[in-house]
Amino acid sequence: MTEQDKSVGLRARLVAAGVELLALEGVHALTLREIARQAGVSHGAPRRYFATHAELLAAIAGHGFGELATALGLDAPPAAPTPASVSVSVSAATARTRLDELARGYLAFAAEQPGMFELMFRHDVLEGSGAELRRTSLPLFEAVTRLVAAIRPPADADGDGPPPPTVVAAALWANLHGLAQLRAWGSLRLATGGDSFEPVLRATLDAHLGRDAG
Repeated sequence: MTEQDKSVGLRARLVAAGVELLALEGVHALTLREIARQAGVSHGAPRRYFATHAELLAAIAGHGFGELATALGLDAPPAAPTPASVSVSVSAATARTRLDELARGYLAFAAEQPGMFELMFRHDVLEGSGAELRRTSLPLFEAVTRLVAAIRPPADADGDGPPPPTVVAAALWANLHGLAQLRAWGSLRLATGGDSFEPVLRATLDAHLGRDAG
């Protein structure tokens, strides 16, 4: 095994240790010392493979984004990159169904992996981690934006019409993320008086995408 192979192997080992530690104890446990201990290496080993603590945390979060993409059925990259601004041929009804599926998958991931879910969106913790995390996470948002564009076309040249699809997608994401967080904290039950998130999810999708004709 070459030194490069060993380096790649140890990097992966540190990331895997962080993923495991995150599942067991949460974001607060992800110190360099604890990750090194979980990986069975010296306390100084992470610094030899990750320039900063944030870079290691970003690699762990990147693993989470990969899992989320797989859970949402977005892990197969397109043959060529498709910017969010490029129109994709999909009917509004199909896009609405797909967004409903993505929303439910997002909420399920948040409930099943709360520690990872928290880390992935803690950009205050991941600040300075470089472009790699953006490369991993942006395709998910762009996929949502393209589906939103199929339902809510952008405004015309005069600015008349709904907000741009990126704004609608961001608002929808913010609502879904808040729903996931309130559900995790038990606050949603206090607000709605029930255990089901279904009515709130339906209201969220209808508010941003229009009422579902189906």
